Amino acid sequence: MLRRKLLATMGFAAAALTIQPVLAGVDPTLPSYERTSGISGSLSSIGSDTLNNLMTLWSEEFNRMYPNVNVQIQGAGSSTAPTALTEGAAQFGPMSRAMRSGEIAAFEARYGYAPTEIGVAIDTLAVFVHKDNPIEGLTLSQVDSLFSSTRACGAREDATTWGDVGLTGEWANRPVQLYGRNSVSGTYGYFRNVALCRGDFKNSVNEQPGSASVVQGVSASVNGIGYSGVGYLTSSVRSVPLAREAGEQFFEANAENAATGDFPLARLLYVYVNNPPSQPMEPAVREFMRMVLSKEGQTIVNNDGYVPLPRAAAERELRKLD
Repeated sequence: MLRRKLLATMGFAAAALTIQPVLAGVDPTLPSYERTSGISGSLSSIGSDTLNNLMTLWSEEFNRMYPNVNVQIQGAGSSTAPTALTEGAAQFGPMSRAMRSGEIAAFEARYGYAPTEIGVAIDTLAVFVHKDNPIEGLTLSQVDSLFSSTRACGAREDATTWGDVGLTGEWANRPVQLYGRNSVSGTYGYFRNVALCRGDFKNSVNEQPGSASVVQGVSASVNGIGYSGVGYLTSSVRSVPLAREAGEQFFEANAENAATGDFPLARLLYVYVNNPPSQPMEPAVREFMRMVLSKEGQTIVNNDGYVPLPRAAAERELRKLD
């Protein structure tokens, strides 16, 4: 049941990674990474801003193991990954959403095969408010009424003040100030599909180029609310507990609730690579991904505030490297 709930929460396509339910923390049965010889060269990663921190931390660990490998990281948004991978500008295309059919088709048109999709971590997409905001929780319908002009999730009325979503007293008439990602971001697309039920964003959303900018905007506005990966949480904002429906329990945006599927905005994070089916994968690329899916790589996932993959899922992803 937990697996079905998690799959429904993340909105996976049929071909997406099947995740077994896990508790928060690194699976103790994950094998440790075993260093090999003869790995050197330069690698490039272009894609998700959400994954920028993880890619940087993984690269630092990989460089510690292989001092002769240099990895360049650029996190401009998930939509930049397919083009970079297709044009050969990067070996890694990190994305906080799955590639769209058109993006895959463009890659196939050039290479004759599809890019290899590798699930690397589970993320919780948090809704942040200013640290002084007393809101106890929001339903997805309320989140939709705040951010969306179409209210496709079923809210009867538009929410423009904090009183519209339940706050009283001095907060009741305070106008809500909205922050979000720009359309190049996979986070933007995921939030639109799940939290807005594929509706349209309000024109009043202050679109930001990165997740850190969203959090910075909310931290500077006592009336602010925004969304990004929970890994960007700071002491100046707090994550609002969410419920799927009115009357249901609110759940915090933490690793355990993401792993069980109780938190409504949980998703899989990906790294795409170019892996010709008839040729061996480039050694440095293969070893980097092996490290990411090892105990060391998933410990970095855990330490950075994301949910590591259980062993069964990591092993399925490792088989894609062969």
